[in-house]
Amino acid sequence: MCGLCGQLRFDNQAVVQTDLQAMMQKIARRGPDDKGVWLDKTIGFGHQRLSIIDLSNHAHQPMVDDNLGLVLVFNGTIYNYQRLRTDLRKQGYRFFSTSDTEVILKAYHCWGEDCVTHLDGMFAFCVWNGKKLFVARDRMGIKPLYFNLSNNAFSFASNTQALLAIGAECSINSVALQQQLSLHGVVPAPNTILNGVHKIKPATTLTIDMQGNIDEKTYWQPSAQRTDLSNQDYLDKTHELLIKAVDKRMLAADVPIGVLLSGGLDSSLLVGLLHEAGHQNIHTFSIGFEDIDDEAGSEFEYSDQIVKQFNTTHEKYVIANSQVLPRLGEAVANMAEPMVGQDAVAFYLLSEQVSKHIKVVLSGQGADEAFAGYFWYSRMQKESGNEFERFAKHYVDRPYEEYLQTVNAKYHTGNHTQEWLNKEFAKANADEFMDKVFRTDITRLIVDDPVKRVDNMTMAWGLEARVPFMDTQLVEHALSMPPSLKMAEEGKHPLKYISRGLLPDSVIDRKKGYFPMPALKYVRGEFLDFMGDILTSSACKNRGVFEQKFIKKVINKPEDYMTALNGSRLWHLALLEYWLQINIDG
Repeated sequence: MCGLCGQLRFDNQAVVQTDLQAMMQKIARRGPDDKGVWLDKTIGFGHQRLSIIDLSNHAHQPMVDDNLGLVLVFNGTIYNYQRLRTDLRKQGYRFFSTSDTEVILKAYHCWGEDCVTHLDGMFAFCVWNGKKLFVARDRMGIKPLYFNLSNNAFSFASNTQALLAIGAECSINSVALQQQLSLHGVVPAPNTILNGVHKIKPATTLTIDMQGNIDEKTYWQPSAQRTDLSNQDYLDKTHELLIKAVDKRMLAADVPIGVLLSGGLDSSLLVGLLHEAGHQNIHTFSIGFEDIDDEAGSEFEYSDQIVKQFNTTHEKYVIANSQVLPRLGEAVANMAEPMVGQDAVAFYLLSEQVSKHIKVVLSGQGADEAFAGYFWYSRMQKESGNEFERFAKHYVDRPYEEYLQTVNAKYHTGNHTQEWLNKEFAKANADEFMDKVFRTDITRLIVDDPVKRVDNMTMAWGLEARVPFMDTQLVEHALSMPPSLKMAEEGKHPLKYISRGLLPDSVIDRKKGYFPMPALKYVRGEFLDFMGDILTSSACKNRGVFEQKFIKKVINKPEDYMTALNGSRLWHLALLEYWLQINIDG
């Protein structure tokens, strides 16, 4: 896992090394172990390395292969790199390292743009072949890759801040603004909240030549259609694929691996499967906050049971609410885009502690989307109306009419959320409405919430998070499963079935929990004062994004403005403005 950046110029001007260095400073925390720069007139790469596979200098990046005439920067992990290495050796390739990085280089030389179809993993990489730049992002969008395109250059980096450091335009994108405030911080690729920054879509490649011509291709589009499996076959195959997903993520590392243990079913099942596979001395990590009223601030009641049952080497951290606000700015500064998930700061603070012990962790993101774990799925299924109405009533954060009251009239450019969702639902190869919902969620929405959140907050401390539930084969299988089978037992029936006899029933049958951060949900006291100050500040007023008359209503009665998913609309507004103040104004 690493941070990468670079630039290809179209104006015959040389890439400026100080520009690369400015970008590298903004991605430095993603890769604290090593750094490198490669320049050749109109093309330049920068890299910050977190050493996980092949810890030697042979895996240094940017990786240059003089024999093949290729240069590469790469962020991620290729889980099948050893098998690919064997296959490529048989075709005559010789290797100077034992890294997965070099496997990508050889794979590109062997298969060209189709190399991505051979790769099983999470990745963002750029290859220069002397004439063209080839850019790729993994199927699930686990690894981020942002870019700025001008008449003069194509610039790219692992986060937005690196592109802002070299002058990317920072005006507000009106399409993204409406989506940001409607889809709890999700802005689907290729847009971001800023007009000057875009992101590569998941499962997508770009080929850019020296004149600035771009060829974009999508190399993976999963269907959500039934196969001929019986219900029992679906359950058995889920178990088989999940074991494989966990195992491959444990094997692809030359360093120890731990588990972020929330106490929920998903992370608990990861621990159980590791134990079942014979892994010893499993390292687990949990975090909790203060309770507010009857809202629990931790799930230690459940995580402690898993620790006891599997005798893990465990670290448990308790964070007082008084510690959250002083650290919130740090977390926001490390968000590539504004992220409203109330657990972002929790992941940031947890990752700080975990990184002192270990470099790689497994995390449970994706299980709820793949296997119907959220309460709103059953509500959507029962809802009447057209597909957008059925979805929006139980998911979208604010009605469009309220959005028009919330923002300045110059941003009233249409209901882009509705347009985008209708386009997603209209895609072929989905058997029924809920299949469309699950496919949209697991392939598009989850990319920005929570996957990006986990990547950004862990990588801020040089910690790599791997997500077995987002394994491509497992996701394809889950999408083929009848919604009724996934939604049985109030959701996640396949995972509960696998867990019986492996985990305590109290963990399996518990009410669905969420990574708790009550102070950012029920906004009171110093948190209310903090958010009110941000939204009524001169910076916010001068920016002119929000209508102050409506903002004051929300500040006066924040708990009257909760979203369909039980989030705080006040926090959503404050977080966006706070992110802009830190990353644009600051």
